[in-house]
This record gives sequence, C-alpha cells and structure tokens, in this order.
Amino acid sequence: LFTERRTSELIKYAANAFLAVKITFINEMADLCEKVGANVQDVSKGIGLDNRIGRKFLHAGPGYGGSCFPKDTLALTKTANDHGSPVRIVDTVVQVNEARKKAMADRVIQAAGGDVKGKTIGVLGLAFKPNTDDMRDAPSLDIIPALQAAGARIKAYDPESMHEAGKLMSDVEFCDGPYHAVDGADMMVLITEWDQFRALDFDRVKKLLKSPTVVDLRNVYQPADMKRRGFNYASIGRP
Repeated sequence: LFTERRTSELIKYAANAFLAVKITFINEMADLCEKVGANVQDVSKGIGLDNRIGRKFLHAGPGYGGSCFPKDTLALTKTANDHGSPVRIVDTVVQVNEARKKAMADRVIQAAGGDVKGKTIGVLGLAFKPNTDDMRDAPSLDIIPALQAAGARIKAYDPESMHEAGKLMSDVEFCDGPYHAVDGADMMVLITEWDQFRALDFDRVKKLLKSPTVVDLRNVYQPADMKRRGFNYASIGRP
C-alpha cells in the first residue's frame, strides 16, 4: 500500500488507537463481569471466535502503556481536535485508561482488607509489558505511588526494568528475584506477566508471605488452583 504522507500518518495513529479501544473495551467488560458473576476470559474467547473481531488484544488487565498506544492516541485526539473533527471514542479511551491504572491501587487495597498503611507489598513486574525494560506509561508508575501514598512499603522485582524504574520511582526496595520480593511481605501483587512469574513455586511463596494474599492484575493464575492452595486470591473479571 502506497499513500501520501498525511494518509500514512493517520493509518499509524488509527491502527494503534483501534487496538487501544479493544484493550479498554475488554477492561470495561471485565468490570461488568465482576458485577454479574461472569468470566471475562470466556467472554474474550467467545467474541474472539468472530473473525470480524479476532482474538488479539482482548486480555483484561491494568490498562495499556508503552511507547506507542499512549502517544498515538493522544496525537490522534489532538490532530482531530485541531481540525475541528473530534474523535470522541478515542478521547474517552484515553480518559478511561488513565483512570483504570489509578484504580488498580484501590483493588490492591481492597484485597488487603481496605487498608495498606504500614503493610509491605511485594510487587512482581514493573515494565509496561514482558520482555522489555520499557517503563514508558507503565501501569506500575500509577499503582505503586498510589499504594505508597496509602502508607504501603514496596518491595519490587522485574527481570529487566529495575534500572529504568529506579529513575522514576522513589522509596522502592528493588529485589534480586521474585522470592526476595515476597519474603516478609503482607501480600503479592503481579503487575507484569513475565514468563518466570507463571512458574512460581507457590508453596514457597506462601511460606514467605506474612499473609497468603495474591492480587493478579494479569489473570495469569487459575482462581480454583490458588484457592485450593489456600490463597486469598483476586484477579480481573473472573469469579
């Protein structure tokens, strides 16, 4: 496909904005699932079977971040507003996504019994997605300061991004592994779904935690399995 410059710019902005819409849509469906007792992962699979929709970018979580989606959605909305042709759907997506990242801290506080003052939280994953050290607009940059403002102490581990995170966060104890991060913590919070976190020894995790509480913001673990192991487990959009 060969186009002139303005069209090519809009193709890039529109593509990333559309994917941001999909992510935000399934995140809001996850909230609804929690209210009505449905499972957002099954909803994602069900609508993804429709080839007009597709399965990609339908994974509920703490909101999108990174170098492309936040930048391109804002660029598209500014361009549209500057030309008197607002893209209200994308405007709303930007607002909803920002609110969602901040709301994730409230979920953690709720799982802790409504108060994290004086408690230690072991955070796994800081980058905006796995397999990168990119911290740009990562959900952790909203979640961790909000938990600190509520009185929590943070221990954190990420396989790649701790050097970058250290430039953007203060008063965080960066750890040398996931078990170090949860050792002595009152709860564990998964923010980024690195593969190594999928294979944790949860018998060991349970022994290291002061309280067997896990908040999974990426739906990596199975609720029935976590409950069978004796964890107080919370995830996104699943009963």
